[in-house]
Amino acid sequence: MKLKLLNQLVIIIAITIGMLTSSVQASQSIKDQYPNSMLYSKPIEVIPNVWSAIGTSGPPLYDNAGHNNNLSFIVTGDGVIVINGGASYLLAKALHDEIKTITKQPVKLIINENGQGHAMLGNSYWAEQNVPILAHVEAKAEFKEHGYDSLSQHQNVIKEKSKGTKVHLPTETFEGKKTITMGAYTIEVINFGPAHSPGDISVWLPKQRLIITGDMAFHERLLAIFPDTEVSNWIESWDKMEKLKPLYVIPGHGHPTNLDQVRRYTKDYLLFLKGKVKKLIDAGGTLQDSYSIDQSPYAHLDTFKELAKKNAGRLFEQLEFE
Repeated sequence: MKLKLLNQLVIIIAITIGMLTSSVQASQSIKDQYPNSMLYSKPIEVIPNVWSAIGTSGPPLYDNAGHNNNLSFIVTGDGVIVINGGASYLLAKALHDEIKTITKQPVKLIINENGQGHAMLGNSYWAEQNVPILAHVEAKAEFKEHGYDSLSQHQNVIKEKSKGTKVHLPTETFEGKKTITMGAYTIEVINFGPAHSPGDISVWLPKQRLIITGDMAFHERLLAIFPDTEVSNWIESWDKMEKLKPLYVIPGHGHPTNLDQVRRYTKDYLLFLKGKVKKLIDAGGTLQDSYSIDQSPYAHLDTFKELAKKNAGRLFEQLEFE
């Protein structure tokens, strides 16, 4: 028992040191950290057999090949499970090339964290490899409706780097929770409820106490509130996720960290902004006034300039009729 606790402590310290040493690198000002690959950064081993290629903390651009989310994978002993299809055919291929240098085990399952392009556009590559693709039923519906728009946007941004990318829907769907046993791992794919976007899921490894949250959790960059983001429900879904008490967290965006860190920049930010907007509405403020809400405690985060005012305006529109 003491040895197990010591091993966990060593891993926590390693993650913490990694966060400290990489904090300067977690900047949208750095265009590409891995020039020899379509990936923005080389995959790192977060805990034994669980890897993640960390995307840029900025928006998808030509220079980062659209890789602005985390592409994770689990080497189970009986095959590899990949979390996120990637933002393009070539980005998915680049991830697969990296996986092949780490293990000879075949990729046996792709899990899409939601219905956004950076999670699903790379499905076209994995489909060619005859790998099953799993997503929440709402994520599949979202991509079915908006996938071609997403593809068009990515083609405009990453240009020839989008070669081979097509809209390919998940081959399997689920609702609520799906448990997968592969090799030495039991993996729970969970939809905690409405959050950042339709069909958001998290991947929970109960034995390892590690959660790959998907876009339920952010840090290093400001989260985005979309027109279909349900902020109040996101907070409720967060509380369900937190009951798992994960020891290790791989967020949808940003380096691996811990629960306290992502809570600070996800749930706490949502509560902060919700309080500010409600106060403004109670005082008779307008949508235009919401754009001037002081969000300076979060101004150090990447994408703050791009998203802060939009977040306030969209939340104002939600709460005005709540």
